[in-house]
Amino acid sequence: MMVAVGDSLACLKLAGRASLNSSVDFKTFVNELLARGYRQFVLDLTDCLAMDSTFLGVLAGFAQRLAQDTTQPRRLDLINASPRITDFLENLGALPLFTLRQCPGGLNGKYQPVPGRDPTKAELSQVCLEAHRILMELSPANVPKFKDITRFLAEDLKKAGEEPGGAH
Repeated sequence: MMVAVGDSLACLKLAGRASLNSSVDFKTFVNELLARGYRQFVLDLTDCLAMDSTFLGVLAGFAQRLAQDTTQPRRLDLINASPRITDFLENLGALPLFTLRQCPGGLNGKYQPVPGRDPTKAELSQVCLEAHRILMELSPANVPKFKDITRFLAEDLKKAGEEPGGAH
């Protein structure tokens, strides 16, 4: 993941797979950007080959959070989402949360790598649980797809002494 920032705009570029493994860093980083006052977000998916349900749930939760803030207008645009990713967004009921735009060649800017770290198993489980709960809230059709994984993750976190949260 790479980032270029302006006064109130943050552009993030994803390459490869947007997955559980990158979702913790993504969630942490966009929350930091929000805390620093950024109001416009662009996610360049030109080089993103695939997206899994965990990453999509984290992304959907972020889009919902932006939409709920009525004190300051905030926006999230997805740039150059492949037909595969667009279909995925539509199939899981998340497409209405985003503005899709095409930009041939992607976005240019002075991108810096986003620092990452190795999340703990508990952090991965918590983010995965929250992401799939968000997807189930988005569309009743997602409940049968994700009810077993959310139940398993909640039980696993409870056994590990972690409290399964529902915060987005």
